[in-house]
Amino acid sequence: MKIRILAGAVALASTVALSGCGYLPGAGSGSSTVTVWLMKGSASQSFLDRFKKSYEAEHPSVELEFILQEWGGIGPKVLKALDGDDAPDVIEVGNTQVAQYAETGELRDLTLESIRDLGGEDWLPGLADPGKVNGAQYGIPWYAANRVVIYNKDLFAEAGITELPKTRAEWVDISERLNTAGRQGVYLAGQNWYVLAGFIWDEGGELADDSGGDWQGALDSPAALRGMDFYKTLQAFGDGPKDADEQTPPETDVFAGGEVAQIISVPGSAALIEQQNPELKGKLGYFPVPGRSAKKPGAVFTGGSDLIVPEDADHRGEGIEVVKALAGEKWQTELARAMSYVPNKPALAKAVEGQEGTAAMAEGAAEGRATPNSPFWAAVEADNPIKPYMTAVLEGGDPAEEAKKASDRITSKLITG
Repeated sequence: MKIRILAGAVALASTVALSGCGYLPGAGSGSSTVTVWLMKGSASQSFLDRFKKSYEAEHPSVELEFILQEWGGIGPKVLKALDGDDAPDVIEVGNTQVAQYAETGELRDLTLESIRDLGGEDWLPGLADPGKVNGAQYGIPWYAANRVVIYNKDLFAEAGITELPKTRAEWVDISERLNTAGRQGVYLAGQNWYVLAGFIWDEGGELADDSGGDWQGALDSPAALRGMDFYKTLQAFGDGPKDADEQTPPETDVFAGGEVAQIISVPGSAALIEQQNPELKGKLGYFPVPGRSAKKPGAVFTGGSDLIVPEDADHRGEGIEVVKALAGEKWQTELARAMSYVPNKPALAKAVEGQEGTAAMAEGAAEGRATPNSPFWAAVEADNPIKPYMTAVLEGGDPAEEAKKASDRITSKLITG
């Protein structure tokens, strides 16, 4: 499914409004009109215009038609299109939505193209893995976004912190030092389960796994419990509510008050912070979520988009060629620079080296992961048992008992949907 935080990142990254009608008329006289559904906010009008002009010049027999969709209600709309006789030729979907659509049997298997033409072995795992179902690559990674640590440079300087943390131990140390004199070292809401997921993955745990053949909740594994324990340690260095998520109240509003040293969010959140408090403009910094060792950053949830091709599309072959262009090096680089996204391969991250927040995001994306690749994971998130589990532990409940209860609820959802 498309993740809320990514949708926020996309909206903040985009500075050019997309056309209200959602249609980009082609100027060419090509014999084939390739219809591409993209989500509003994913690419600027300028990028789409440049891509269209270039692609049609190189493919005179093709005319591109971009139709822009809203994220709200997109799932049923895509499923209906896949089941109908008039499916678009290419569809942008959330990276974690691919399994749901692949289950219909109506997606083109793009494994050959991913290996032969696109160097799929080098893709970010957080985009590539959820696009693969039962060994077949149905979703082609398009772009990614993930959380980083946003920090107040003035508060770091006042605390005498001159080196950014590279390890969890260093991170805990500076957060404790910053959590003094009425200031919060880290503002971390009690139910920010995407952040928890990264800590669990860092410990070698999972939210759920299918290693035994069927999906099972896994919050009660020793590794997952260690991840929750670290979350509890970090959450204590601030006044984040134990019974609410990062939107209640919005963590950007809290940070904008000037007394919070760090939050864990997408780089685009800086724009909201600066809108709330213009005095913080130029005073915000970014670093990847630290890992257990300095060798690599911590694991993070990767949100983003993949491109899929319906099996029964009228111009399926031409659609595959458009996907290959959008996911290839030239236009990946263009998109990353235009929209401050993470490109689909770590080797292309040099495209955003001059953008501090995006560069930190790209560094962390190399250790990115996605939610369990079950077609029923959306049902888990719809009535998310991870959130009350976190609150129960933070309020003093027994971690093992609470994790077992939450894991059982996850298992039930993954069986029945």
